[in-house]
Amino acid sequence: MRIAIASGKGGTGKTMVAVNLAVSLATEESVQVLDCDVEEPNAHLFLRPRFSHREPVVKLLPEIDETQCTLCGACAEACEFAAIAVLGEKVLVYPEICHGCGRCRMVCPTGAIRETPHELGVVETGTARGFPFSHGLLNVGEAMATPLIHRLKEDLDADCTGILDAPPGTGCPTIAALAGADVALLVTEPTPFGLHDLRAAVGVARSLGVPAIVVINRAGIGDAGVESYCHDEGIPIALSIPFDREIASLYSEGTVLVDARPEWKRRFLDLASRLKESVT
Repeated sequence: MRIAIASGKGGTGKTMVAVNLAVSLATEESVQVLDCDVEEPNAHLFLRPRFSHREPVVKLLPEIDETQCTLCGACAEACEFAAIAVLGEKVLVYPEICHGCGRCRMVCPTGAIRETPHELGVVETGTARGFPFSHGLLNVGEAMATPLIHRLKEDLDADCTGILDAPPGTGCPTIAALAGADVALLVTEPTPFGLHDLRAAVGVARSLGVPAIVVINRAGIGDAGVESYCHDEGIPIALSIPFDREIASLYSEGTVLVDARPEWKRRFLDLASRLKESVT
């Protein structure tokens, strides 16, 4: 089973839910955690993994051999991302928006394009509290997070319950993390901002054919808009975490909630049961 834990906005407590769900489930079955928020991963701050492998992730950038290029423009016409332009006597490549798909090289009639590797970041793998843990680290200044997420997902073990801590938002990185998941666990907060972004996250999950279940964090603040929306849309609310000073303090210290408050373990195990029921 693959559980993608996502949110329409940052700061809702997505990582807190992912970490506590993993630690609770690890006492019952085999789990694996992938922190797919490669721009700012923070699950390792709670799980304190030991990394045993570090692998660079690259994309292949086109390099033009001007001695063979005829300026025909086939490469620019074929590029869906407008990463190549033929201007006068020059072919310009925009590496920031190139997706490294290789199409330009394939359509070049004279073989004037070769590809050179460009490092986007790294993937680190190891173990945390006895279960496999991986995360990605996007290099500073890089804009393309999805190749790191795809690389992370290649190591998913079919014999483990995979818990994927997705990036915040509803853009390409979030879609990359959610794609192929059995269920999307959407963490929100009961505020107008939380509701606005929850709607967007639900839309993404539905577009991918992934069933959604909601966790409300900081329950007790804001209003009842999230609960009303979930009721109207038939989306289960599987867990509410109160707006609690002690919980916030534990989180700020990097302490796993179920370690400090063992009574929460049963609640997260019940959450896992709800998730499994939703896909059977």
